[in-house]
Amino acid sequence: MTPRMAIASIALAACALPAAGDLPQPVLERLRAANIPEDAMATVVQRLSDGATILAHQPARPMQPASTIKLLTSLAALERLGPAYRGRTGLFASGDLVGGVLKGDLILRGGGDVDFDWHEFGRLLTLAQLRGIREIRGDFVIDRSLFNPPRTDAGTPAFDETPEFRYNVIPDALLLNTNLLQIDLSSTDKRLRFAVAPVLQGVTVVSELKLVERECADWEDGWQTPAASEVGMGTIVIRLLGEFPRDCVASTSVNVVDRLAFADRLFRVLWAKQGVRFRGQVREGQAPADARPIAEHVSRALTDVVRDINKHSDNPVTRVVYLTMGASSATDPAAATARLAEEQVRAWLAEKGIDAAGLVLDNGSGLSRQERIRPDTLAAVLRAGRSGAWAPEFVSSLPIVAVDGGMRRRLKDSPAAGRARIKTGTLRDVSAIAGYVPDQRGETYIVVAMINDPAADRRIARPILDELIDWVARRGAAEAAVAPPKAD
Repeated sequence: MTPRMAIASIALAACALPAAGDLPQPVLERLRAANIPEDAMATVVQRLSDGATILAHQPARPMQPASTIKLLTSLAALERLGPAYRGRTGLFASGDLVGGVLKGDLILRGGGDVDFDWHEFGRLLTLAQLRGIREIRGDFVIDRSLFNPPRTDAGTPAFDETPEFRYNVIPDALLLNTNLLQIDLSSTDKRLRFAVAPVLQGVTVVSELKLVERECADWEDGWQTPAASEVGMGTIVIRLLGEFPRDCVASTSVNVVDRLAFADRLFRVLWAKQGVRFRGQVREGQAPADARPIAEHVSRALTDVVRDINKHSDNPVTRVVYLTMGASSATDPAAATARLAEEQVRAWLAEKGIDAAGLVLDNGSGLSRQERIRPDTLAAVLRAGRSGAWAPEFVSSLPIVAVDGGMRRRLKDSPAAGRARIKTGTLRDVSAIAGYVPDQRGETYIVVAMINDPAADRRIARPILDELIDWVARRGAAEAAVAPPKAD
């Protein structure tokens, strides 16, 4: 055997195709080293060109997918709502406007607009002032009625121990600034300074953070959920708790103020800046049919929004898009929007001929302990994504390995780097990947893998899944190395 053939034989052994139900040896070794049983992992690898399955290990087992379920939600939304779909937030008036006085209500109606932040809210109020409104004799009404129920967050227990962070925000049809206060923190050796935006009337933030020796990159290790409490006379005090590193600069956003109070206090600050008067209440309600449009904000097109869903794994945005699919199909005003959204997704799967057995949908984002999907079902979704009308928009929304999104720090030394597109998913006890991996011959494979196990911590499970991606990416090199030389 020549040296070249010997090297090629070693390479082929490393990348050799396992038996039908077996996992590749490098993946098995990683699982065993992590004390994770083989049956905690389910995976399927299929060649994109002809659908041939080259690896299948429990492919029909329903698994917790974490955020890889966003691939199903985003693709169904692209095809159901259309790539040019935009959410809208409208400002309306009821009653007559006489001499600058609105003798009725000013109404803010949510329309699934994922980009409506406090700056845009201020712009709408400026436009209302430019339309001649100098005083409101009625109320300021918040209309979230596009989704049923309007406030799914009310009474819903926190998903985990950090309910204040953005990923845990349960959205509604308005989602004003995602109900978040941004907090920028900067410390020296002895002092901590911070700034909060937006300013809310009657809301004060105080720091009880203790300065400690810790790496700035690990500042969240000492963070505790801020405590918000009413202290009388309409004042809310938010206390920042825990520890913060010395000589550190960091930013975070927190959801700690009830969203009606958030809208109320923000409206009063922004409206007062216009130099106009308001003596009414801020309340939940619904715009009457004869309310007149005053101003409107329009979100980015869905083609841009799905990049937030898949590259940045934005849970609130995903959940708004999921519910919007339901709201767009509503024929029964009493029907729950989440149920209608699930019907839309299942109808899309049926149209594509994709088996939905074992599928459990909750909110479409993967931030759920109920959601389940089979790896072979998700593989079929990925196949539909590459052949559908909006394939370029869908594929470009997936993170590029070693470049961006959830894969930006992974597999930098692999042939998959800069070439594979992989959506990741992580929960406690869950780690998953799904996407497209080209090998070194240029053949592309659909790869789906999920690990459900108490030991599936991200630091433990991610290297196992990366090993699978790398194994697929290297297959072509091994086959090329043992190919017979071309005739002269």
